[in-house]
Amino acid sequence: MTTGPEPTMPLTTTVHLLRHGEVHNPEKILYGRLPGYRLSERGERMAEAAAAVLAGRDVTYLVASPLERAQQTAAPIAAALELSIDTDPRLIESGNWFEGKRFGVGDGALKNPSVWPKLRNPFRPSWGEPYVEIARRMTAALHDARDRAAGHEAVCVSHQSPIWLLRRYAEGRKLWHDPRKRQCGLASLTSFHFEGDRLTGISYSEPAADLVASSPVAAEHGA
Repeated sequence: MTTGPEPTMPLTTTVHLLRHGEVHNPEKILYGRLPGYRLSERGERMAEAAAAVLAGRDVTYLVASPLERAQQTAAPIAAALELSIDTDPRLIESGNWFEGKRFGVGDGALKNPSVWPKLRNPFRPSWGEPYVEIARRMTAALHDARDRAAGHEAVCVSHQSPIWLLRRYAEGRKLWHDPRKRQCGLASLTSFHFEGDRLTGISYSEPAADLVASSPVAAEHGA
């Protein structure tokens, strides 16, 4: 009796979405995609904490948003694992009409009635890039990273809003949400686990939790 070849098992791949560390922003500006916003000293330590955790993993591909704070967060990982940093513009921060403005209630742009029409549609949202567009570009970046690291692990350094929307999209949840309830802390890892092309699970961890706890800007907008 002859038998055929053994069936090939699908490759197990993990793609970690790493949010960048704390940014130096004493004026509390919603900086969005603006250039010149770098990690604070604490943010650099957050990036190092994430790198220390990832150094023991089978990471073969590293890619980051083009924004400086994401590239800085990727740098200690690249050094620890002797990897180059690819840049993917699909990992960039969400577009936002309020970019460059203070966004507090009572002390920022929201106290000016002329901007209130921008807040009329929280489902689009009317103040920036539509949620579904963010989720779709992030999904494409996720799948490309998965393919580049097939059978191993990849790290994609991005930003809070895009990572959270990617997770909600992957889990089949509504994209509209309360930003105050996002599970995506500074220098956190949202990890997507695949068997072949099939997503089998999503896990979350905070390598820099101790540093985040002491950060006065942990919940700052535009991060």
